[in-house]
Amino acid sequence: MRDLLKNSSVLILVMGRFGISLGFGDKSVREVCRIHNVNENTFLEVVNFVSDKNYNYESISLPSLIGYLKQAHEYYLDFNLPNIRRKLIEAIDCSGKDELAMLILKFYDEYVAEVRKHMEYENEVVFSYVEQLSGGFLSRNFSISAFAGKHAPIGYKLKELKDIIIRYYPEKNNYQLNQVLLEIILSEQDLTSHCMIEDKLFVPAVRLVEQQLKKNGQILYTDESDNEIADKDKLEVLSDREKDVIICVTKGMNNKEIADYLFLSVHTVATHRRNISNKLQIHTTAGLIIYAIANKLVNIEDVQ
Repeated sequence: MRDLLKNSSVLILVMGRFGISLGFGDKSVREVCRIHNVNENTFLEVVNFVSDKNYNYESISLPSLIGYLKQAHEYYLDFNLPNIRRKLIEAIDCSGKDELAMLILKFYDEYVAEVRKHMEYENEVVFSYVEQLSGGFLSRNFSISAFAGKHAPIGYKLKELKDIIIRYYPEKNNYQLNQVLLEIILSEQDLTSHCMIEDKLFVPAVRLVEQQLKKNGQILYTDESDNEIADKDKLEVLSDREKDVIICVTKGMNNKEIADYLFLSVHTVATHRRNISNKLQIHTTAGLIIYAIANKLVNIEDVQ
């Protein structure tokens, strides 16, 4: 394992997304993977891919790869992109006096919102579909080809942002700005690689499972109406804190306002909202408002 890292430092990120910690001494790749309950073949195929070596998607474990992709999404949404935003604010004048600086920040915030929507869709829809495949279920209304046909790279706007700053933001000897530009460049490359892993490893591996299920002729189709959970049961699944978050959402609060009101971190609020969406399969504010009114969490006159 140590020899792998010598050849490519980017593999440190790969290890983290597989949940593999450092401090493994002189253990082999197989030993380290077994200690961390990571599928060795999946780990090596991802390593080969990011190292521009030959790879084979047929040897991949989809549960292991989905775990890797979900962990990557958490890294981008909860650490990497917020960290870049903080450093960007420190590097440019965001007091409101510099209109260009405010436009740059607005561009970045809109980009992050797009990335969040992109990744939450994958977490909640695509990965859930693949988990159903593992149980032998196909969907009448969805296939991995439908996802692949619409799957677009999400790193290119960071390159555009970098170009905007370099061309139009007049700063001299701004080491903070140079540093954040470097992080933007590295993140753009990392996000591009992430999307390529989905296109070249994840999608073909899922398509192979679909083909095998159809070939075997033992197909169980999911029926949305059969799998619905009654609203009363869904309500019981929610924790008291999740119900509090829904109530705040219906009152028009954003994540920061909810965090302040409930004495939580913004990260915790975001996690609660993802869990609520997963449990209820409701992914819009309007849907949550209707749900909250129907289940008497709020009165209609309280809704903003």
